[in-house]
Amino acid sequence: MTNLPIYDKSGAKVGDYQIDLDAIAPKISKQLMHDAVVMYQNNLRQGSAKSKTRSEVSGSKKKMYKQKGTGNARAGHKRSGVRRGGGHIFAKAPKDWTYRMPRKALKIATNMAMAEKVRNDFVKVLDTLKLEAPKTKEVATILAKLDLTRTVLVVVDEYNKDVLLSVRNIPKAKVLPIADLNAYEILRPYQLLVTKDALDKFVKTRVAE
Repeated sequence: MTNLPIYDKSGAKVGDYQIDLDAIAPKISKQLMHDAVVMYQNNLRQGSAKSKTRSEVSGSKKKMYKQKGTGNARAGHKRSGVRRGGGHIFAKAPKDWTYRMPRKALKIATNMAMAEKVRNDFVKVLDTLKLEAPKTKEVATILAKLDLTRTVLVVVDEYNKDVLLSVRNIPKAKVLPIADLNAYEILRPYQLLVTKDALDKFVKTRVAE
């Protein structure tokens, strides 16, 4: 069992959270985590790159001059890819980069990523994060008191508009509900700030089979 300190909004320790990392991720596969991250990054690609072929550019398709007798190299029409303004010989076309790994593999990769963050002391547990209204200054103060000065992902138990609006204006900070967590989102930031309720839900729903 691993003990994680639980902090309040002032940065004071108010308890301990026991988490069984061996139950979450019995072993760590860097290759599986890498494959999951590459998949998520690929799925973010727009795939909208496009350039015109010789059939799509404007210009006459008439042969520019006769084949022989002019002293010039033989040439076809103006749309040729070797001429200025012509179409691209190997033109780019829109492409769908998305693909999907097995659901169970992605679940295991997420568990491994969280276990690695905990083992390396990159996870801090907050007792609660309740806001009556969007207050960026209040959340920024909490992050400062917990020494979360680098890139940080704030993980809450469920979607909260006030927390979202408070975090989005803080540089290098992002907020996600626990249901949207994956290996890419866990490994991307330097540190995680997880509420106790969110961590409870993670342990309950994502324990390795």
